[in-house]
Amino acid sequence: MSYDTLSTRTAVVTGAASGMGEATARLLAAHGARVALLARRAERLDELAAKITAEGGRALAVTADVTDSGSVAAAAARIHEAFGPVDLVVNSAGVMLPNPITEGREDEWARMIDTNLSGALRVIRAFVPDLVAAAAEGRTADLVNVSSIGAHVSFPNYAVYGATKAALTHLSATLRTELGGQDVRVTNIEPGLTSTELADHIDNAELSGQLDGMLSAIGALAAEDVADLIAYTTSRPRHVNLRQLVVLPTRQA
Repeated sequence: MSYDTLSTRTAVVTGAASGMGEATARLLAAHGARVALLARRAERLDELAAKITAEGGRALAVTADVTDSGSVAAAAARIHEAFGPVDLVVNSAGVMLPNPITEGREDEWARMIDTNLSGALRVIRAFVPDLVAAAAEGRTADLVNVSSIGAHVSFPNYAVYGATKAALTHLSATLRTELGGQDVRVTNIEPGLTSTELADHIDNAELSGQLDGMLSAIGALAAEDVADLIAYTTSRPRHVNLRQLVVLPTRQA
C-alpha cells in the first residue's frame, strides 16, 4: 500500500517517547515526513531522533509537557523555527491510572484530565492555525486524536480514564464541525487492548494483574498496528476523512 503522499508532510507527534507515539513517529518518518517528536523524556526523544536519522528520516526532538501551556507554546515556536508550519498533528500523549472510584486520588484524576484532555487541547490550539492555513493552500491537513475503546465501552475501575477518553472522542466530533468546512480532516482513533507503557502506570497490584491476564488471554495490538492505521488514514486523498476508527485485537469482543 502506498503512503507516498506522506513524503511532503510535516508532522507533530505527542507522546513520542514510547508506545503508539513512538511507533507513529518512526513510521511517518520512514515514509518521508518531517517529524517533530514531543514528550517529556528528553533522553528517549534524543534516542528516537537519532534512530530516525540513522534510518534516513528527518526528526526534531522537542522536550515538552502537554500539561503546561508555556511548554507547549515554546515547543510550537521551536518547531516553527526548525520546520515551519505543520500539516499533520497526532495527539498520542496519554496516561492511565485506574482505581475504584472510592479509592481514587485527586492527583491522579487531575493528571489524567490534564494530559488526556487538556493536554490535547493545548496542542490543538497551538497547531490548528497551521492546519487551517495548509488546507487553504490546497494541501492535506490532518488532526488525529488517539482516544480509547474506553470512551464508549465501560470497564470497572477505569471511570475517570474512560471519561477523559469519552471527552476526547466527543471533542474530535465537535472539532470536525468547526474544521471540516475549512478542509481540515479530524480523525478519532479508539484502540482496544494495546501493548504500550500505559500498563506500567498502574500501581494497583490487583488491577495490574487483571490487565496482564486480559492481555495474556486475548492478546494485544502492537503499537505499530495503530501507527499503521494512522499512516493509512493520513495518506488518503484530501477529500476523504476517515472520521472515527475503532481497532481491536480480533479476540476482543
